[in-house]
Amino acid sequence: MMHSFFRRLLALAVVLLLSQFTPVLAATLRYTLAMPAPQSHYFEVEMALGGFGKQFTDVKMPVWAPGSYLVREFAKNVEGFAAQAGSTALRTEKVAKNTWRVYHPGAKDFTVRYKVYAFELSVRTSFIDGAHGYVNGTSVFMYPDGEVKLPSTLTVQPAPGWAQVSTSLKPAAGGAPFTFSSASYDELADSPIEIGNQKVMTFDVNGTPHTVAMFGTVQYDETRLLRDMKKTCEEAHRVVGQNPLDRYVFIIHNIDRGTGGLEHLFSTTLSVSRNAYSSEAGWKGFLGLVAHEYFHLWNVKRIRPVALGPFNYDQENYTRMLWVSEGGTEYFSNLIVQRAGFLTPDAYLADLSNSIGRVENTPGNKQQSAAESSFDAWIKYYRPNENSANTGISYYDKGEVIGAVLDLMIIQATNGEKHLDDVMRYLYAQYYQKLGRGFTDAEYQDAVAKVAGRRFDEFFRNNVYGIQTLDYGTALGYAGLKLTSTPVTTDATLGANFSPAGGKYTVASVLRDGSAWQGGLSVGDEILALNGTRVTDDPNKALVGAPVGATVTLLVNRDGQTKEVSLPLLAGQAQRYRIERLPNPTEQQQRVLNKWLPVAK
Repeated sequence: MMHSFFRRLLALAVVLLLSQFTPVLAATLRYTLAMPAPQSHYFEVEMALGGFGKQFTDVKMPVWAPGSYLVREFAKNVEGFAAQAGSTALRTEKVAKNTWRVYHPGAKDFTVRYKVYAFELSVRTSFIDGAHGYVNGTSVFMYPDGEVKLPSTLTVQPAPGWAQVSTSLKPAAGGAPFTFSSASYDELADSPIEIGNQKVMTFDVNGTPHTVAMFGTVQYDETRLLRDMKKTCEEAHRVVGQNPLDRYVFIIHNIDRGTGGLEHLFSTTLSVSRNAYSSEAGWKGFLGLVAHEYFHLWNVKRIRPVALGPFNYDQENYTRMLWVSEGGTEYFSNLIVQRAGFLTPDAYLADLSNSIGRVENTPGNKQQSAAESSFDAWIKYYRPNENSANTGISYYDKGEVIGAVLDLMIIQATNGEKHLDDVMRYLYAQYYQKLGRGFTDAEYQDAVAKVAGRRFDEFFRNNVYGIQTLDYGTALGYAGLKLTSTPVTTDATLGANFSPAGGKYTVASVLRDGSAWQGGLSVGDEILALNGTRVTDDPNKALVGAPVGATVTLLVNRDGQTKEVSLPLLAGQAQRYRIERLPNPTEQQQRVLNKWLPVAK
């Protein structure tokens, strides 16, 4: 018995020893993206999976697109999911809203095929029609569960007549046409693709090639476009002072009404109104969008809160720091445009005054903090309703003005030696380069303290995590500036906005604590008459010049029944803000101003 036992033990030891030297076949993943009938708005995807030795494999579709904090349920657009090993069809079943299970016992290699309906042209989604195709990875490409780190190759098969594929993905080894490699699913998902006959242009920034892929028929000065984009990018590089790029791609969709942009690891997609290039205001707005999305390649993609990577593609990724990631990026993008010479310091101050007005004239600013706005982005920012302005504040707007005040506080505390740029440099070096991770809320405050040489805990507690009004006056005073405000109107106002759809004036929104709010006017009420006169225009126009305290009587249609509403008119609450220079700034104030808003050379 003992002899037999030792023989089995020795055999087991040999097996274990040999297993250390037996090569394990690595899993492989290859995608093919086809579009044989682009007018039908479908992409066709094939996934070839190799080396998957289990009895079944779960294949998943993300529910959201990083950078856009809303669960969009991309799986709803998937059709015809099927799998096979060789010529044998495999059994599949859907086991969750975004998960398909493929049973492949005995077959390590198999192929998955499916179609994706793509007809929403935004920077967050995918689109294809007879003119072009655009892929935002999380809404088209699936991945094997638990294998987001698996490298892959992608072959794009453009629709007939299409000759261009623009993406930041690197060409795959071997030189096959329109074939690209990804180090991981994260890289594939974070590298949008434009397919068609777009115009392709290039410029260079600090030794890095930058590609511009322009879709859409639009008039613009190509020389000016490339020159000003280059100058904007160069100024953005100066903020952090580190170039993390070996390539960068701008995909620009020129459409009737632009919708903004979305950042990616080595690229961005911009949605721009066709007429943006025809006016100075439109041009500066375009450069501001370029600056914002480009600066994200540092702030968010590399300098990031801990929650924003590695991503959980199945659910919300919560953070209270979007006021830094998005609002802070908006703050820096406007500074970049000013530093590049496209805005004078006074023009910048006028724009900042408008930003302060957007924040302070939003009633929700007194209800929701910047940190809460960030955390609730998933359920509020991308799902606004008629009451949103009364209950919340944009983390873009609030983060921008917090950034301005914080920057001035740092400059003052360091006698004009340091500014918010230095905080970004520290975060980049400490957390991206050294530790390879994101930072926590507390670590961001620590970084500010390290740069400033003092802590601002009360500021963060009251103005970031609380709803106390920012002390604009003191901060601007450091730079020899002052903030003034005047009422937008001295007349009484109704405190409601109206929709004229179908020739009927219906209440679209009611301002918190205004006349309509206190008098009981409700969203959806159709205004039939005002003070006994039939309404044929916006009721607000009829009240111009009305004195505060006057009573107005409205006849409304509410749910098919008429109702009379009488209410006293209150003074308008909105203020117009203006940042002005003090007449005789001190040497210290001038030093702070010069550090904050240097005159472009």
